[in-house]
Amino acid sequence: MGKKLKKEAEPPPKDVFDPLTIESKKAATVVLMLNSPEEEILAKACEAIYKFALKGEENKATLLELGAVEPLTKLLTHEDKIVKRNATMIFGILASNNDVKKLLRELDVMNSVIAQLAPEEEVVIHEFASLCLANMSAEYTSKVQIFEQGGLEPLIRLLSSPDPDVKKNSIECIYNLVQDFQCRATLQELNAVPPILDLLKSEFPVIQLLALKTLGVITNDKESRTMLRDNQGVDQLIKILEAKELNDLHIEALAVIANCLEDMDTMVMIQQTGGLKKLLTFAENSTIPDIQKNAAKAITKAAYDSENRKLFHEQEVEKCLVTLLGSENDGTKIAASQAISVMSENSASKEFFNTQGIPQLIQLLKSDNEEVREAAALALANLSTCNSANANAIAEADGIDPLINTLSSKRDGAIANAATVLTNMALQEPLRTAIQGHDVMRALHGPLRSANTVVQSKAALTVAATACDADARAELRNSGGLEPLVELLRSKNEEVRRHASWAVMVCAGDEPMAGELCRLGALEILEEINLSLSRKNKFSEAAYNKLLNSNLSLKYSQLGYLSSSNIISDGFYDYGRLLYFLQISPGTRLLPLKELCLQEPNDLRAILLINSKTSDISPPPSTEDKSSDIGYGRSISSSSSLRRASKERANYRFSTGLGSPTEEKPEPASGRNTSLSKSTVKEKGLRYVAEKMGGRIPRDKLHDFSWELHISELKFQLKSNVIPIGLVKKGIFYHRALLFKALADKIGIGCSLVRGEYGRAWNRVKLMNESSKGVIGVPPPPENYIVDLMFSPGTLMKLRSKDADLYRFL
Repeated sequence: MGKKLKKEAEPPPKDVFDPLTIESKKAATVVLMLNSPEEEILAKACEAIYKFALKGEENKATLLELGAVEPLTKLLTHEDKIVKRNATMIFGILASNNDVKKLLRELDVMNSVIAQLAPEEEVVIHEFASLCLANMSAEYTSKVQIFEQGGLEPLIRLLSSPDPDVKKNSIECIYNLVQDFQCRATLQELNAVPPILDLLKSEFPVIQLLALKTLGVITNDKESRTMLRDNQGVDQLIKILEAKELNDLHIEALAVIANCLEDMDTMVMIQQTGGLKKLLTFAENSTIPDIQKNAAKAITKAAYDSENRKLFHEQEVEKCLVTLLGSENDGTKIAASQAISVMSENSASKEFFNTQGIPQLIQLLKSDNEEVREAAALALANLSTCNSANANAIAEADGIDPLINTLSSKRDGAIANAATVLTNMALQEPLRTAIQGHDVMRALHGPLRSANTVVQSKAALTVAATACDADARAELRNSGGLEPLVELLRSKNEEVRRHASWAVMVCAGDEPMAGELCRLGALEILEEINLSLSRKNKFSEAAYNKLLNSNLSLKYSQLGYLSSSNIISDGFYDYGRLLYFLQISPGTRLLPLKELCLQEPNDLRAILLINSKTSDISPPPSTEDKSSDIGYGRSISSSSSLRRASKERANYRFSTGLGSPTEEKPEPASGRNTSLSKSTVKEKGLRYVAEKMGGRIPRDKLHDFSWELHISELKFQLKSNVIPIGLVKKGIFYHRALLFKALADKIGIGCSLVRGEYGRAWNRVKLMNESSKGVIGVPPPPENYIVDLMFSPGTLMKLRSKDADLYRFL
């Protein structure tokens, strides 16, 4: 027998690839492996890419350039758990890169990532899927995708996860999502407040901080505040404030409490449990500026409610705020000033700050920080509104100078607030005088020229409050303040126009100011405003009338009416127009008398001048005097340039100075006698106006009364359109009515002048009618009469309201 031979091993099948171990040091090679059908290769490739991505942002950018993102998105739904887990981990890291985020949005992978939050998935998948969503949710478009694809509910569920990283990622993503109102509303429906409150008990500060920040956002809504209160959340917040070791959470906790204090029920609960007192004590004693600032902000938000203000006052919040004013931190000073501004709506608080608070606020007006000055000025503005005691306290604390200096601040709010304080103070005459002594009118120039409508409005109102006497108005005029004030009348802002009109009305209180305002175009602008139903206001109408009352010649030309309080003085002239026109048209500029005197005679109606002063010029020659060499000079004052005629008659009384229509001229009195009795008038005889102007003219002879020729002759003789009323010997209705008004004003009889149509004009006087019987012990009111100066001179016709229009054609 032969020796047994050893059996040879069978060779491997020819169609099977021998196992191969590959080591690669290039990321590009590994990225190519992501397309492999083998789970083991995919898992190892994903693991290698994860480690590579962890090393920094440059590696993430490299993976993006190599095209790793798209094949990785397909692995998120891979059947192999290890491959899916590793792919999810990669996206948790990669999603912090902005370019990767953009590509992920385009690839629409949000639904696949949210699916990884399912309860049956591993904790590590929850961790990195929530991390991916937290990174993605930092941008608005991704927030929308997460919300629309139902990501909020699983994130809320994961707040109860045993893994702290899952909690941290989930609450961070929720915090980003609830910046949107719609997400906040859904959060309430999902009852998210209890699990968020549970996070406050976490041992990890970052989780507590994110929970507080999330609560700070969602408690802006009333429903969330109610849920927080019902789940004893306020107590937890107060405990956080009481724990010194949690001082890194105090600022955010205060922010949440600030929101809760806006809710009246929560406020009452905090007050009843002693939490409010703890809060104020905490704020007052804290040495951390941000905590003090947030505490003051919390008080400010809550104090907008009147009931909350009462509760704060009961807890002596004013003392806390005054303490905070003394902080070295500007942010705290600002917040405390703003809280005082709101608390000043409470009258008791206003009274408290009179002695404690106002002096400190005035010191803040001197700060180099413009925001501090603005906040302090706001507090002073609110404290001094409708409170004379506080206005006086500001003056006593030497607040006028810093307030006026604040008018040149770089912040519009500071300027507007300071102007408001000055306006409030100026309502008291002693304080107004003190303010005027600090060159306030010059300081208001800048605010009046501001581009900010609030500043413009407040500055104009300050002018209206401080320009109440001639010296102040003169200072405003001399310093050039009228020009910007008049420009504000053109403003498109309703409040600016109203306050500017008010200021113009006040400034028009004397003739120099009124004249300057008219020169600057105020009258034309106001006239234009008042023609518009949408732009006019009661102050624009009052300002317009005030300007007209300071220039009666213009008023009569435009309105055709002078009241008994409009006293005609020397220099008044009836401008007239063409013979058949009632008055000058709106917008027409009335030339000054000096210019009118220099015009050559024309076919327009003569301009009638009132001047009772003795003049050194001669009267015109009579119509019988054919000498053309002797003319009537054009000068009506020593400053004009009239030709002079005949020196022998130099003391001719030029105008209404033709004597008195009464037997004795009454002594000047402080008041005007506007209600003479009817019998007194008759006892003194007919008025002699008609006699001086051609006498009685029968109605049927009116057309034969050649007054037009007489007036033309006067114009020719004077070489002027301006005719002194005293030279008119043949006068029609409007000549006689003007002379009657001028004489009545001289002797103190209340008389109005009304222009009618076709050369008509008449006078209304108020006289006592003895036949009228009033209430026992009370005299009857004076009645209106119209004086007949043409047909039956001296006759008084009783004017009834229903007959008023009849006299237009007398």
